Amino acid sequence: MVFLLAGCAGMPKKPDITVRGDYSSTKEYISRLARQQMKKHDVTGLSIALVDDQKVVWAEGFGFADQANQLPATPETIYRVGSISKLFTATAVMQLVEQGKIDIDQPLRTYLPEFSIKSRFADATPVTPRTLMTHHSGLPSDLQKGMWTRQPEPFRNDVTLLRDEYAANPPNFVFSYSNVGVTLLGHALEKAAGRDFAAHLDESLLHPLGMSHSSFSQVPDHSPLGAKAYRKGAEGEEFPLRDLPAGGLNSTVLDLARFMQMVFAGGRAGERQIIRPETLAEMLRPQNADVPLDLNFRIGLAWMLSGLGGIDIRNAGPVAHHSGATLYHRSQLITLPQQKLGVVVLTNSANGGGVVNKLATELLKLALEAKTGIKQPEQAKTAAGEGSMSQDELKAYEGRYATMAGVVGITKKSDYLRAEVMGTSLRLVPRPDGLLGLRYSLLGIFPVSLGELNRLGLSRATLAGREIVKANMNGQELLVGERINSLPIPEAWQKRVGEYEIVNAGDDAILIDRVRVYQENGLLLVEYGMPLFTDRRLNFALAPLSDSEVLICGLGRGMGETIRAVKVNGEELFRFSGYLFRKKQK
Repeated sequence: MVFLLAGCAGMPKKPDITVRGDYSSTKEYISRLARQQMKKHDVTGLSIALVDDQKVVWAEGFGFADQANQLPATPETIYRVGSISKLFTATAVMQLVEQGKIDIDQPLRTYLPEFSIKSRFADATPVTPRTLMTHHSGLPSDLQKGMWTRQPEPFRNDVTLLRDEYAANPPNFVFSYSNVGVTLLGHALEKAAGRDFAAHLDESLLHPLGMSHSSFSQVPDHSPLGAKAYRKGAEGEEFPLRDLPAGGLNSTVLDLARFMQMVFAGGRAGERQIIRPETLAEMLRPQNADVPLDLNFRIGLAWMLSGLGGIDIRNAGPVAHHSGATLYHRSQLITLPQQKLGVVVLTNSANGGGVVNKLATELLKLALEAKTGIKQPEQAKTAAGEGSMSQDELKAYEGRYATMAGVVGITKKSDYLRAEVMGTSLRLVPRPDGLLGLRYSLLGIFPVSLGELNRLGLSRATLAGREIVKANMNGQELLVGERINSLPIPEAWQKRVGEYEIVNAGDDAILIDRVRVYQENGLLLVEYGMPLFTDRRLNFALAPLSDSEVLICGLGRGMGETIRAVKVNGEELFRFSGYLFRKKQK
């Protein structure tokens, strides 16, 4: 949990902005902040661009694109931008909507007849292009086998691989991020357009926008402008990516600035109308207001319209954004369409995710003040005094919850709750506003500030038949966990307790290792490591459906997905997301 302990020690002093339209003090402050954050988080290189309507008012690089050869990061450095790619795939789809070639509310099979997936939801509505763009298709998050690999297959193979998988949810049940969904969207786009996906994106978007250093490719850019890949200062291997439409864009901050300029011009780039204003408005319109489990989280067509905590810009109209991550590169693009202001920050360092988010948000807040005079309100302080809850109210929280951070156990103490999260104990303390606040003490003795998380409040709710815990920060709500209960564990699964290894990894990047299936306090659980993303081990509860199938408990990304016991050449293996796992012999 140490990774959550955010503080502001050593932050540069923010400027006093006195001259409207003058960005000089903003640029000076963000430059100092960038260097401070890069040093603090061991970030090798990053690039920034700030857009004011049709002008790039600032673009700069910091650190190194290639440290070994002492090549500096510049505005022309080419990065892997990860999921920012989804904005381009969705925009290209909406161009085809304008041409009458796609109706985003028709079943996906209209454009991709070979699409099929197993489902336990008899009354589910069809998967549509709209649900793919809003991450409400109910499809699994990823097809991990072959996703990051030295010799990737064409992304068109995803539709075949998916036939043997189960849907995680019915469409429009809950926001659940899906790379494979956007990959299928790109496949449908390719068929409707009648030409290769990458070529179509180049001809319909990248070239008309003047994005001359950008391309969709399974591999990183290897030209002299291409950024290397780093983790904590050490160079690493940025594996090729199969799922081109979901994350295969190589680009620069200057090229992405051109994309933002098009948005601010109502879909125009120079003399060319890239996309109609009304189509762009539909992409930026909240699409999921009728999904109870999404609470007040909002998403447009590919554009994120809500952010918990960090991306919190007030009194400026809609905030439309998208981040991105590959194995090593990280990115953040944020726009204020009404103010015609936008920022993009790209880095070649795996440990730079928090840095790009912070720099992009701080830069946009200061740019907003410099352009319009709109200052961000002072952060409302959480009441210092602790509130109170009845013993029954506290006891109602007791139990175990499936979250993105694994299984979280909550137990009642005298006048507070204790939560065990990834091996760390947190106190959940009643606040005067009726929410539960977080408290942490080092060694159980010394209070430690949780930074931004000090403002986060938790509460319970029952929605769509699910008992959940939700988080509230600055008025933004997000589902963080679902209560899980003990279920009978069939003897067949009890016998499968043990350690497992992947037997068909091939040339894939190793995303999952040290897999263990075990029982604890009436639950069947799986635990594993993700060495390229965290040093910590994650654990998830499993709900047995039969002697051969279990579900990963919970709501959201990666949850609701199916693990199966299968026979391969007479040997029993586990199958998950395309991978086969063999039980290790003692």
